[in-house]
Amino acid sequence: MKNKLVIALAVGLALGVSTTAQAQGRSHIGPQVGYNFDYKAVVVGAQFSAPLAQHLEFYPSFNYYFMDAGLKVWSVNLDLKYRLPIEHADWLYLGGGLNVTRASAGGGSNTDANVNLLAGLESRAGNIHPFGEFRLTAGNGSTIQLVGGLNLTLGHH
Repeated sequence: MKNKLVIALAVGLALGVSTTAQAQGRSHIGPQVGYNFDYKAVVVGAQFSAPLAQHLEFYPSFNYYFMDAGLKVWSVNLDLKYRLPIEHADWLYLGGGLNVTRASAGGGSNTDANVNLLAGLESRAGNIHPFGEFRLTAGNGSTIQLVGGLNLTLGHH
């Protein structure tokens, strides 16, 4: 039941923000790949970004962790990304938000809600924006991970 509620909340927020985003800029979507140092696992996922205000974006993402056989771990992140308003440095951002991580093995499972803190660099030129990001997830099951990926502009840039 918790999983369905979290997914419904994420979808509802993304749809609700998209109308605002269209009036203030362009949204982005794309793949990411990285490494989680605490899980010692490769992570793949995807993210969506929708502008809320001049320097603020709604930034949900999903990650799947490639763990040992029998253990499945995935997470949903509902973050805000703030682009620093520094001249010629709009490629730098900070952010944070909610992380929900689900782990299951051998018929049992556990879901934890945590807090995210993140910092990243993202190219702003063209319609495809490469990025790199450091993410600290703090709470029950704290982790550190680095990811990189591409953000593809939706609509005209």
